[in-house]
Amino acid sequence: MATDQSEGKGRYVDFPPLPADAKNEDGSPRLNRYSATITSGHDFPAAQAMLYAAGVPDEQAMKNSPQVGIGSVWWEGNPCNMHLLDLAKTVKKAIIDKGMIGWQYNTIGVSDAISMGMRFSLQTREIIADSIETVTCAQHHDACITIPGCDKNMPGCIMAMARHNRPSLMIYGGTIKSGYSKTLRKPINISTCLEAAGAFAYGTLGKSKDGKEPDSTASPDEIMKDLERHACPGAGACAGMYTANTLSTAIESMGLTLPGSSSTPAESPAKMRECVKAAEAIRTCMEKNIRPRDLLTKESFENALVMTMALGGSTNACLHLIAMANTAEVELNIDDFQRVSNKIPFLANLAPSGKYYMADLYEIGETNTLSMDVSDEEIESRMKEWKAPKPQVTRGVLAKYAKLVGDASHGALTDLF
Repeated sequence: MATDQSEGKGRYVDFPPLPADAKNEDGSPRLNRYSATITSGHDFPAAQAMLYAAGVPDEQAMKNSPQVGIGSVWWEGNPCNMHLLDLAKTVKKAIIDKGMIGWQYNTIGVSDAISMGMRFSLQTREIIADSIETVTCAQHHDACITIPGCDKNMPGCIMAMARHNRPSLMIYGGTIKSGYSKTLRKPINISTCLEAAGAFAYGTLGKSKDGKEPDSTASPDEIMKDLERHACPGAGACAGMYTANTLSTAIESMGLTLPGSSSTPAESPAKMRECVKAAEAIRTCMEKNIRPRDLLTKESFENALVMTMALGGSTNACLHLIAMANTAEVELNIDDFQRVSNKIPFLANLAPSGKYYMADLYEIGETNTLSMDVSDEEIESRMKEWKAPKPQVTRGVLAKYAKLVGDASHGALTDLF
């Protein structure tokens, strides 16, 4: 039967799942509510034969174990995504350890930094959403864990979750470490390369802004080679508040990731621990029948807007959050962005508008540090009085006690450091 998207389901031919209160013989919740269609009884012997060949260990697992799809946006050739296969393998092991069946698969993606010009970027969001929805529904997965990395990956994953509306969780691939330029003697990231291209073309690369003393004794060509070689020191998404980090923080605030996922560096032990914890979290979602559309509400999208404004996120948030809301049938438009922007102060001294990076935010307490800083009470208090900063705590990444000189729609905060 064709299901109706207005009922919280996608527009595809589907089999009805078992009731949400279905129980196993021992009284525990039945978690394989979708896969039971093909794994119970003998109505689909060919499907069961295929699943045994693919790795289902025995009859007990076939009939009782929930099947979790693990969709990573992995491919080589982009630091944002090149490590996601390893994260997915860690998730699969954790899924198996929790008594479930994990099925890995990939979607396609492109690097925005490589596909400059955007002719092959935005459509990847739709391809990712289509791919995850297709695999989840066609394979009768009971739950879905997605692992995105680069910009368009995140909204694509969430749009797919909103379509199939089965218990789901996103693990952000994580942010990259800062690079370091020996010629410019400072930390650098991918935006340094973009800015340097203009300076190189105009003959100002390596010169100070006032023109009195050079920033580097190296030639422009040597500086460019240095930046190209060292701006991206390993795996992870672009270090500043660009599209990837903007969307990951927004999605975390909506409850579709584990706490802290958006700021955990890609190559950190904490990111691997997050992958392990995801198995228990997705099992809890299945036990309690918590589904994406339970979380994708008007209120949660407003939370996402608050985080975006407080962090000084990318304007691409407008494009993607509205698309996500539309898929989840939540009314959201550009006026909502302006309304929240008028109220929420810009707190973060993060690149590209500031001088710090996402890994620095992680070092002072993850994204949760900011989440506790944007309540109505905190904002009202901060607008009335100024308190002495605590450099040993904030280290300039979050100017929590800075004097407010404007809101997110007009200005920023004084840089205390």
